[in-house]
Amino acid sequence: MKKYGLICSLVVAMTTTTGCGGGSASSPQAVSATPAAATEPTVTLVTDAGETSFDESALSDALAELSLGELSDSERDGLLLMREEEKLAGDVYRFLYDLHQLQIFSNIAGSEDTHTAAVKQLLDRYTLADPAEGNADGLFTDTDLQMLYDSLTARGTPSLLDGLYVGVLIEELDIFDLSRLLTELDNNPDIALVYENLQKGSRNHLRAFYRQLLDNGGSYTPEYLSQNAFDDIVNSDVERGPG
Repeated sequence: MKKYGLICSLVVAMTTTTGCGGGSASSPQAVSATPAAATEPTVTLVTDAGETSFDESALSDALAELSLGELSDSERDGLLLMREEEKLAGDVYRFLYDLHQLQIFSNIAGSEDTHTAAVKQLLDRYTLADPAEGNADGLFTDTDLQMLYDSLTARGTPSLLDGLYVGVLIEELDIFDLSRLLTELDNNPDIALVYENLQKGSRNHLRAFYRQLLDNGGSYTPEYLSQNAFDDIVNSDVERGPG
């Protein structure tokens, strides 16, 4: 697994035109913008504005009904990475709320806290050490994530539009990266349940940030989703139900 796919993508999108691992930031990829028909239990709560939070009790009950699989090295690395990446999103949004005082940042930061807590349930389930344990906002065990946090907060500082752009960018790339992580799973329905709902949350949050960006006179060209996939998301309704 490309452990730092999302990290590299975000840094590339803000600094250069050359992708990580031989990829290119100027070559958007086609990624499914909507979920496949699902029979999974509903483990999230969604507001009319699209803020999507995990119901931790419902998730715990749903995970208890699923068998515990074996973890490959790439699946293990993916869980550790997603634990801190979801924390990063919430930390960045809290920083941007304190700076720009737009409520969407605070609301979605709260949702992101439940996202990283959902990944923590999987870490506990597989008895993996928590890389985020004891780390305050803006602090990360992974040095690349620390650098990414610093870059994102700097990018979102100059203006409200810059902050909203960062919000759209994080959510777009999260959708892209989770799509890759899902393809790397091998018979782990518990991880798939969490990842699919994380991706649904990112689609909803992308819609919310993009709407605010347009309302404030901004624009956005997708870097990692195809234009069609991006348009399908932002032109569709808030998603509820299973991921």
